Amino acid sequence: MNLRVPVLMAALLAAGGVQAAPNETARREIAGLIGALDGSACRFQRNGSWHDATAARAHLQRKYDYLLKKDKVDTAEQFIARAASQSSMSGTAYRIACPGQPEQTAAVWFAARLVALRQRAP
Repeated sequence: MNLRVPVLMAALLAAGGVQAAPNETARREIAGLIGALDGSACRFQRNGSWHDATAARAHLQRKYDYLLKKDKVDTAEQFIARAASQSSMSGTAYRIACPGQPEQTAAVWFAARLVALRQRAP
């Protein structure tokens, strides 16, 4: 076997040249991230307007579905970066405000949820 093939594949994967569908763990994590908004009293800001958790969840699910069709997401980290952090139209960062907590970027909020999900995973 040519020893350069694995190196090339690793470089292409790192650069986004080859995409893979999310594995079961990634799908579970992404569903958990989207679902973290369910039932919360958090508000989600996108493009200057605040939305409730239900509307935010629906928006993020649509973005995730689009990315899946385009083979643009295969990890929870990619979901956060490509769907849950900023508007793909304006480039404006999403923000989340939850009662009793300081307002923060959605990227930080979702990253913290991912850490928590992974700590609970068997």
